[in-house]
Amino acid sequence: MTSILFLAAAALVIAGGLAARRRVEEARESRRGLADEDIRRIEEGGWVELDEPLDLDEARAEEEQFWEETWDEPEDPF
Repeated sequence: MTSILFLAAAALVIAGGLAARRRVEEARESRRGLADEDIRRIEEGGWVELDEPLDLDEARAEEEQFWEETWDEPEDPF
């Protein structure tokens, strides 16, 4: 009986690990970033084309939102 529970628990751990690994790989694929090949192109040619152009209005809005946030000074613990 104990061995059956152990095997069931092991199967659940393995299935959970595989599912987590798949999610991480999908997140890496969907994340837009610079690959090693892109960095080599930048070093060789000085620039690289992106799949989609940057939205300057969106970037400007994000920057304005960042600077509008207030940052409280940490309290002195003593």
